[in-house]
Amino acid sequence: MFSRRHPYLFFILIMTLLTTSSSVIISLVSGVSKISAPSKGQKIGVVEIDGVILESDETVMQLKKFRERKDIKAVVLRINSPGGGVAPSQEISMAVDRFSKEKKIIASLGSVAASGGYYIASAADSVIANKGTITGSIGVIMEYTNIEEIMDKIGIKPVVIKSGKFKDTGSPTRPMREDEEKYLQDFVDGIHTQFVTDVARGRKMSEKKVREFADGRIFSGENAVESGFADKIGNFEYSLDFAAESAGINKDNYQVVYPPKEKFSFVKQLIEESASKVSKIIFKNKASYSLH
Repeated sequence: MFSRRHPYLFFILIMTLLTTSSSVIISLVSGVSKISAPSKGQKIGVVEIDGVILESDETVMQLKKFRERKDIKAVVLRINSPGGGVAPSQEISMAVDRFSKEKKIIASLGSVAASGGYYIASAADSVIANKGTITGSIGVIMEYTNIEEIMDKIGIKPVVIKSGKFKDTGSPTRPMREDEEKYLQDFVDGIHTQFVTDVARGRKMSEKKVREFADGRIFSGENAVESGFADKIGNFEYSLDFAAESAGINKDNYQVVYPPKEKFSFVKQLIEESASKVSKIIFKNKASYSLH
């Protein structure tokens, strides 16, 4: 039998199955805990942005559905994110801006809502942070790793055929040229200007004022309120009550609604988790630019 011939492999297989089963049970439990409430009475929707921002589709769709629901009077956008990709952050920011034109949307900042996380928050009607929330970090970063010396030591020589001089800019196998560095710096500066402009518009501040703080520095929630980058100090519960008041709802009588969970699929979850881990590795190690 397999278990007798390969006892160690059999043990690893059993442990893997047990771990996977636990993950499935946990996922099923967490999936049941946040079910959309029935469509009676006045309600506050909650949309969560958690972790590195790598995609926008789900969040944008959740905002759209809550915007179209007549029983949802306002939304609290709960953000726990250090930032992430530029394009998905901008797409969610635009969805928040559109939502605010029809209903109230309040950004509630958790442990961290920095860079791309703050980009999104700044588009909301109000920003509420905890005193110790890490936020701000208004900036753009592009980085890559040069492995030229390692390749020389092991005797590997790259061969590159390209259509233009900038096609392999950021290659880890050679030093960066001066004109490439300027080209990338101009690109980063352009994205940074977009960041500053959108924050200034969302927060109703002058671009000059935003630029004073837009050097990548972080704020505490308390500092953010003092500097005008957040409105109030408060936790998630306070944010819900504030959203109710802002929408003209009795803060003692409203329901909290989360987006409905998709029907559980173990295979889909396994694929998504694997893809997410791979994306994070690529995002962390490949030459890329981000609000992070």
